[in-house]
Amino acid sequence: MPRIIPVLDLDRLEQGASELRTFLFDLRTAARDVGFFYLSGHGITQTEIDAVLGAARGFFALPEADKLAIEMVKSPQFRGYTRAGGELTRGKADWREQLDLGVERTTISQAPGVPAWTRLQGPNQWPAALPDLKPALLAWQAKATDVAIRLLKAFALSLDQPEDAFDPIYRGEPNHRMKIVRYPGRDATGDDQGVGAHKDGGFLTLLLQDENKGLQVEYDGSWVNVDPIPRTLVVNIGELLELASNGYLRATVHRVVTPPAGVERISVPFFFSARLDATIPLLDLPEELAAEARGPASDPDNPLFRNVGTNVLKSRLRSHPDVARRHYADLLEKASTAG
Repeated sequence: MPRIIPVLDLDRLEQGASELRTFLFDLRTAARDVGFFYLSGHGITQTEIDAVLGAARGFFALPEADKLAIEMVKSPQFRGYTRAGGELTRGKADWREQLDLGVERTTISQAPGVPAWTRLQGPNQWPAALPDLKPALLAWQAKATDVAIRLLKAFALSLDQPEDAFDPIYRGEPNHRMKIVRYPGRDATGDDQGVGAHKDGGFLTLLLQDENKGLQVEYDGSWVNVDPIPRTLVVNIGELLELASNGYLRATVHRVVTPPAGVERISVPFFFSARLDATIPLLDLPEELAAEARGPASDPDNPLFRNVGTNVLKSRLRSHPDVARRHYADLLEKASTAG
């Protein structure tokens, strides 16, 4: 049986004009057909991969009190630690513990008329008990950012756009974020939902998996395993590329199934997105691609907005109702009054 999730080698970008054309076709096809692919040739070494996985394991091995000292509910920016069952997907608890991080920036002063999504900019929370974690994860952010930008430029070319077509909406202050995640074995969880079925909201997600299985993608009405392949990253497109391409490229539904009893799974997803103040353009696709664009998927319960900040805040409020209640009560009250 042929592999459903293809493996693409990023080194092919540098192997001459003919190989570049073939790679761009393969990239566009993989993103449109499956929405997921494995990426090799990304330039991140095994030593760097081992370092970030080791840092993640070190954090999750801390006493619970040290992790709860940086609990996400303390952060208006939705940064920090969430224990298993503390995040919701489609209203149901995900059985994973995680640390959410974003770009280290200063907070934006709030005043009447300032958009609510500006509250998302700010600092991360770091565990005092593990000072080595911050440099390890920020180094991974930098490496993943470089790979994501190379890929995004390749996606622009694959859609017959200028290589820098997306530059104006991420350059300077991209809104990337990442997690380190631990999925406990089924003996320690409520059910098999590691994380429920969902799409990602940014441009691209670059996922590092350890050796344990669990990730699945929805394809042709079935769930397909995306099992780990050493020295690769798993890439999937997000809703911003779906919006920009008028649905020619599709963000794909995926989930994580809880590992078996006695096994834990570590993953490091990196979400590359546009600036919070950006508006996603509608690309002028060539005629043959435009004819195949079906428009972005529409979910009445989760509408997509071209304003990036509005999209991100909507997603965060839905996923972390405890943070929403503590730091965004004014928005919840306004929404309740309007409803």
